Amino acid sequence: MIAARPSAAQRAVPSDSLIVRALYVNRSAAQSPRRMRKLIAIADSTEINAFVIDMKDEFGLNYESKDPMVARNAGRGGRIPHLAELLDTLKAHDILAIARLVVFKDSVAARLNPDHVIHQPNGQPWHDKKGLAWVDPYDTTIWEYDTRVAEEMARMGFAEIQFDYIRFPEPYRSLPPQVFGDANGRTKPQALAQFFETACPRVRKLGARCTADIFGLVTTVPGALEVGQAWEPLSPVTDVLLPMVYPSLYPHGAFGIHRPNAEPYRVVYTAAARAHARDLKLGITSQAHVRPWLQAFTLGAPRYGAREVEEQKRAVYDAGYDSWTLWNPGSVYEPYLAGLERTTVSRRRIGGDGVRGGR
Repeated sequence: MIAARPSAAQRAVPSDSLIVRALYVNRSAAQSPRRMRKLIAIADSTEINAFVIDMKDEFGLNYESKDPMVARNAGRGGRIPHLAELLDTLKAHDILAIARLVVFKDSVAARLNPDHVIHQPNGQPWHDKKGLAWVDPYDTTIWEYDTRVAEEMARMGFAEIQFDYIRFPEPYRSLPPQVFGDANGRTKPQALAQFFETACPRVRKLGARCTADIFGLVTTVPGALEVGQAWEPLSPVTDVLLPMVYPSLYPHGAFGIHRPNAEPYRVVYTAAARAHARDLKLGITSQAHVRPWLQAFTLGAPRYGAREVEEQKRAVYDAGYDSWTLWNPGSVYEPYLAGLERTTVSRRRIGGDGVRGGR
């Protein structure tokens, strides 16, 4: 059955009737009217009905803030021209506007707020392998800053605020130890969950959904990753979880698969099915609560194209979900168009038993 495309004005916690099939739109693409016209044309002619737009990344804001606390951390990466008009255009084309907001990997806020960063034991700012400083995930001042960014996005008309890099940095042995501010007895997973417990009510009050990007491994690892992400603490406090189940990022032998990148269906199905099972144990039954990120890029062999996208989509449906988002770092999706359907049709299966989900 053909599902109605979600109106860009739809501003409620997702129900089972909401199907979201999105494209990631990076900072530079969002700033280019020419590129945005091409992406809108893709949505008009396919099942794509949402854009995840970089509004705050690790290099600052992609819009002009009216909040002084936010504006001072804007950075120098440019701004989306005529943002209000762009949002109106997306609404007219029934494209759901989703704001991507990078949280703790924020080099601009780290540089401008040195008292609120992760430190080394010698008191100097800690830097990751790319030389970027991170703000402290335990720091409630940083929580307030990012929540205010999210509130601005909601007031502008974004239907969903998608928090990314909602995690601690990897503790590589080759780098100095990470020293945080007052954890006040909280573990990393507790701190991340409390961030959402603080931010989400304020986002929802303004009519937007509160969602989170997480590592794909979170769906299958029993406890918490070293970066603090764990399924059971995060799932109940977010409206949607978006695990990044890119087959190329799974190690050889994962799930008993010698070359995970060569078997996209098996990887994505296993990860999504585990997420489904864990949600059911938590009493979370909504098929809209998990929306996997799918791989629309090539990293190693084989080269990814339309067939690999189709296989990943099929895995999502067989695991019991209907929604997904494609990630291409350059926001170039033309090579994958043959893997997209022309209309937004529910393909979800219940429990992988071949029974179509009702609509």
